[in-house]
Amino acid sequence: MKDVSVPDLTGRLAVVTGASDGLGLGLAVRLAGAGAELVLPVRNRAKGADAVRRIRAAAPEAVVTTRDLDLASLHSVAAFADTLTGEGRPIHLLINNAGVMAPPTRHTTTDGLELQFGTNHIGHVALTAGLLPLLRAGRARITTMSSSAARFGRLDWDDLQSERRYSPVRAYNQSKLANLLFGLELDRLSRARGWGVVSSVAHPGTTLTNLYASGPSLGRERPSRQEAVMRRLARWGLFVQDVEAGLLPALHAATSPDAAGGRFYGPDGIGQFTGAPTELAVYRSARNPADAARLWDVSQHLARVTYPTT
Repeated sequence: MKDVSVPDLTGRLAVVTGASDGLGLGLAVRLAGAGAELVLPVRNRAKGADAVRRIRAAAPEAVVTTRDLDLASLHSVAAFADTLTGEGRPIHLLINNAGVMAPPTRHTTTDGLELQFGTNHIGHVALTAGLLPLLRAGRARITTMSSSAARFGRLDWDDLQSERRYSPVRAYNQSKLANLLFGLELDRLSRARGWGVVSSVAHPGTTLTNLYASGPSLGRERPSRQEAVMRRLARWGLFVQDVEAGLLPALHAATSPDAAGGRFYGPDGIGQFTGAPTELAVYRSARNPADAARLWDVSQHLARVTYPTT
């Protein structure tokens, strides 16, 4: 597997959501190893403290701190953004990575949004808006994590919150399509309005993380079998890769001088399940500019934020 060569990030401040484990933690380790200072927004303080220990074990000189953040609460997102704004330090890298996948029954955020759409997409829309002054000050690179599931996504404008009919996979696909549209539209608007930030989107292929256990098991009395199936495929070397490989597209998008804004990166293997990072064609599901513009407006309303026009 071809690795990503990360440039020296000394003096750069990076914010990575979902860095308590999995891809987010792996990305945080790589950024810290390149000299970046890290802020990890975490929902679970104990897991956050353990992540800090693991990062420092891999990169002893790392400067890393945690802050409280629950992406399923717009109040928490605003409080986190206010905290960093009060500290006043420009942010140079933002990786919108955290998410939840396919809970078997419909759950909602504290603001009444369907959990996957509200956490994966709206939470990051609100977070990016709240941090935008700091991101502009740092002329930041923003990377939003989507999924190959976005290719099967469809925006149900009449039922974005899956209130009429809930399907775990359909709701997940929709949230990941929304991530893809948001990341691309963010870059387009940054160029048009002079925000000075660069936004790209990545997906990790099929990577074995706790996402395959925590989401599908949410609300079940017995754990989902999905994680066991994934682990078996990983042992056989079929269609599944480990975290160190899965993080590479996002790491490339966030740090490589060869990566550009408004682009989509993922694995180059068959079916985009595994492989080395490469630029991908944007999925047909995300090619309609009218969908991107409509989602942008709807998302600002749901996230209770307003992006600047200049």
